[in-house]
Amino acid sequence: MLNISKNELKDQPNLNNFNAGRKVMKRKHYKYFNRFLGGFALFAIILMFLPWTQNISGNGFVTTLTPDQRPLTLQSAIAGRIEHWHVREGDRVEKGDTILEISEVKSEYMDPNLVKRAGQQIDAKSASVQSYREKIGQLDNQIEALAGERVLKLDQAKNKLLQAKLKIDQDSIDLIAANNDERIAQKQLERTEQLESEGIKSTVDVEDKNLKARSTMAKANSQEQKLLQTRNAVIVAEIELGRIKQEYAEKIAKARAEQFTAQSSQLDVEAEVSKLETDRSNYQIRTDLYFVKAPQDGFINKAILGGIGETFKEGEPLINIMPTNYDLAVETFVEPIDLPLIHEGEKVRVQFDGWPAIIFSGWPNASYGTYGAKVIAVETFITEGKGKYRILLAPDEEDHAWPDALRPGSGARTIALLEDVPIWYELWRRLNGFPANYYIPETTKKETNEKKKK
Repeated sequence: MLNISKNELKDQPNLNNFNAGRKVMKRKHYKYFNRFLGGFALFAIILMFLPWTQNISGNGFVTTLTPDQRPLTLQSAIAGRIEHWHVREGDRVEKGDTILEISEVKSEYMDPNLVKRAGQQIDAKSASVQSYREKIGQLDNQIEALAGERVLKLDQAKNKLLQAKLKIDQDSIDLIAANNDERIAQKQLERTEQLESEGIKSTVDVEDKNLKARSTMAKANSQEQKLLQTRNAVIVAEIELGRIKQEYAEKIAKARAEQFTAQSSQLDVEAEVSKLETDRSNYQIRTDLYFVKAPQDGFINKAILGGIGETFKEGEPLINIMPTNYDLAVETFVEPIDLPLIHEGEKVRVQFDGWPAIIFSGWPNASYGTYGAKVIAVETFITEGKGKYRILLAPDEEDHAWPDALRPGSGARTIALLEDVPIWYELWRRLNGFPANYYIPETTKKETNEKKKK
């Protein structure tokens, strides 16, 4: 008893006198219990040597295989104001269907005839370009005319120079002849004076010879003066030739300067025309942006902005669309310590939210309700905010197909299967906190060996 009271119990009851006591005090049940413990210990020992598949578990969600199949948020490239909705949430749209109509909010684009006015400016500038082209052509003709006139003027001046040079030769010959006549007349005068002193010739004869000598002397002086004038005419002709060259060179240079100025103005106007054409194209493209259209086939999930007259900035989300056609995939996350154990092409088991499953992670063949997948991409940089690496899984063609009712965004739990080890080894590893066995898949080993051989 508990011996709480100080009163002593004089008579100790014999429990064997009672049926309950006799049943409890029997020793036979210990024998069965010991057999059970022995059998359980033998079963546990045998169980410890059964194969266990090491695995890496992770949580993720269903997504699409390619980025263009994932839900997209439609935005507007320009700021605007909502004018009219053409769809409702849940509607199915095809590529190119108008979803939303907006209007302009920036003052520089509010003119409804902006594209037309830009075209008129382009036409005016194009006409100016044509005028400059015609001016350049006229200046070309003017330069050609000046060049031809210069050739004629130079020929005329050269002819005058040649005439002057020939006149010099003629005047030189005439001067020589005049000098000879002067010498002859002087000698005749001297002989006549000598004959007069001897009394043979009269004074009249002497005076005649003297007059003739003076006449020939004057003629020689006149001829010499004429020669000097002719030489001066040659110099004048040479100066005139140089003046003509300089004059027409200046005229042609002036015409070419005007031509270059016209060409420069033409290029400036052409640049303005090109800019105006760019502006017109931008205006046309901006006009097309007033109608927000579906980029691909899909369903309208949610209108982020609503109402009529609500304004928004460029790049602000307007509506969410889910593509109609997509290939499912699973995006899961693993710890950094498990990343070296994940390789592309490896098998993974996936459990989806909403589909009941009985999972034995170490015995994948005994699991029920899981679906096959394989690794197609391993992220090489840790996901910000999660501290884990992202793994992308695709359906395994060799396994049964994923559920048809599965939709992107639903939750998923993944189990990546690794090497087979005994259960006792797996328990020892987990008790010590060791990672799963590091291994290289057979395909990777073959590729490495081939590279080494090469």
